Amino acid sequence: MPINILMPALSPTMEKGNLARWLKKEGDQVKSGEVIAEIETDKATMEVEAVDEGTLAKILVPEGTQDVPVNDVIAVLAGEGEDVKAAGSAPAAAAPKPEAKPIASAAPAATAAPAAAPAPKPATAPAPAAPAAAPQVNGHARIFSSPLARRLAKDAGIDLGRITGTGPHGRVVARDVEDAKSGKGLKAAPSAATAAAGAPALAPSMSDKQILALFEPGSYEVIPHDGMRRTIAQRLTASVQNVPHFYLTIDCDIGKLLAAREEINAAAPKDKEKKPLYKLSVNDFVIKAMAVALQKIPNCNVSWTEGGMVKHKHSDVGVAVAMPGGLITPIIRKAETKTLSAISSEMKDFAARARSRKLKPEEYQGGTTAVSNLGMYGINHFTAVINPPHATILAVGTSEERPVVRNGKIEIASMMSVTLSCDHRAIDGALGAELIGAFKQLIENPVMMMV
Repeated sequence: MPINILMPALSPTMEKGNLARWLKKEGDQVKSGEVIAEIETDKATMEVEAVDEGTLAKILVPEGTQDVPVNDVIAVLAGEGEDVKAAGSAPAAAAPKPEAKPIASAAPAATAAPAAAPAPKPATAPAPAAPAAAPQVNGHARIFSSPLARRLAKDAGIDLGRITGTGPHGRVVARDVEDAKSGKGLKAAPSAATAAAGAPALAPSMSDKQILALFEPGSYEVIPHDGMRRTIAQRLTASVQNVPHFYLTIDCDIGKLLAAREEINAAAPKDKEKKPLYKLSVNDFVIKAMAVALQKIPNCNVSWTEGGMVKHKHSDVGVAVAMPGGLITPIIRKAETKTLSAISSEMKDFAARARSRKLKPEEYQGGTTAVSNLGMYGINHFTAVINPPHATILAVGTSEERPVVRNGKIEIASMMSVTLSCDHRAIDGALGAELIGAFKQLIENPVMMMV
């Protein structure tokens, strides 16, 4: 029987891929383990190996085809002794779709990347809500509520629109739902006529056509989104909507770090060409300090799941790397156990392969936290969006000389501002403050990272 070659799932979250290139043509002999095609995902270009031997009888999906669903038949292989022409003309049977399996425990769920939310419609007006809450739209009324309140109301079968909110700006919070269960603060259900006539209408979202109509024809160019940009938009929108962020900023004196870095780099061993084997950057110290800080404050080294808190044993630190069309976060695994020179070498390799889209999915998926450094662009302060299943991300600004007061005197010091974004479901304010305090202590005294 002919053997179907399927579009492979190259990562746990992959649903579609682009068939970039065939390395074999119809009629070619194929050996098991031989690379036959290249598949592009939203983050990387991967090679596809044949799992059977035979002759490539028919290519069903030509190279350059985009958005090919996982498990679709892309080619047909004729086995040994089979009629190649007959195999190529035989209709390819559709591959059975794998059945969804229930999650056995909370831990495996945390290792998979989050499901992508629907792409946001352009130009939706932002809701004037506090960072820790998101609007709940009920009919035509906009109801502000916390994520916990929404879940409790759903479990209790109570319409959020009937609950009187006592939180900031009238926001519905968990205690309001608990009160509503006993009838306290519960509004009467409005009639259909009242709801239709009295509820304020939401401003409709602008369509692509409406947006383009605002600009003079010929004054712009529409560049279609690629898979990476769509994925970034979907996942970060989902994070902002579903993860209650709060932010902690602290200033760090990195004078000792800069001196240590200069001394370590000067003493680095040389290769045969007299080039140093490593050259540490400030970011290498940041990665190490964040990893060790999470070990000191283990209750921050977590991932939120509805079933329970996933507490990680190691600090797997994702590091944001800019690349054409977007960014990717390769992960330094067990960063707390690695030397600064090992972290430096690993990051240089990751950055080079990330920009050429050669990273493997296991090299950028998962992780327990992340670091985003814009210091090289002169940015002294910013906030970063958490990438679930992480519960934290550290935004690192530039190092600069600033006046500081010490013992009643003004001195000049090398300072660096960092901002920690925390998932309030998993980490409370005081706990987040402990983590960024531990980071500050380590980054200001780099010798403590070696202990």
